[in-house]
Amino acid sequence: MNDYEKFKKDVLQLTKIDLNAYKERQMKRRIDTLIMRHKIKSYDDYVQAIRSDKKMFEEFVNYLTINVSEFYRNPEQWELLDKEILPKLLKKFGSHIKIWSAACSTGDEPYSLVMALSKHMPLNQIKIYATDIDKQVLDKARMGLYNEKSIAAVPSDLKKKFFTKIGPSYQIANEIKKQVEFKEHNLLKDPYPTDCHLIVCRNVLIYFTDEAKDEVYAKFNKSLTRNGVLFIGSTEQIINYADLGYARAKSFFYEKP
Repeated sequence: MNDYEKFKKDVLQLTKIDLNAYKERQMKRRIDTLIMRHKIKSYDDYVQAIRSDKKMFEEFVNYLTINVSEFYRNPEQWELLDKEILPKLLKKFGSHIKIWSAACSTGDEPYSLVMALSKHMPLNQIKIYATDIDKQVLDKARMGLYNEKSIAAVPSDLKKKFFTKIGPSYQIANEIKKQVEFKEHNLLKDPYPTDCHLIVCRNVLIYFTDEAKDEVYAKFNKSLTRNGVLFIGSTEQIINYADLGYARAKSFFYEKP
């Protein structure tokens, strides 16, 4: 297989996903594995295949976007959100706070946010804006059906209250679902929402190059209101946070002063 450079251009044209923003070795290996699975011999042939076969196209986008997601991932950080960050934001901005769950994958994160907020305010006042580049995971998110492993870290009172067991799976309550609006969004290309009080984007940017990361963090900063907070994943840190306009609030929480 050759001409990965041309392949990246074809993919950008076809999917609007810029593979240059991802760490090349990791991404190329993932793509080569997928192409070989289909017994396709060249990048050109694979581009033709995804161009003409909707199912293969969706599989490709799904495969590119790394979806490892679970509710309340790293519970100690969610506890910090619950005990310190949310009360501070609600005190400062009142109950109509704008929250964006960016690269939300299968919905575990925005639904966790609704449940976390439900301890502080009535459900019907909560609104989470949730986006991802991948149509398929957004469909899964809207369906709201999860396996046992996904919901393992959900506090037991919330699990009892908001999940119904259906066979081996768990269905999240409609009253939680209703508070989340899901939309397709490409972090590297599309305009960002504005005036956010809290942005949650966790364990996604580890796959990006340093330049792409800085670009996204800078755009998040523009999206936040003053004193708004960015919540990132436990595998990430923003080393040059001051240059990008942040102050460090707590580990994994950065504030726009």
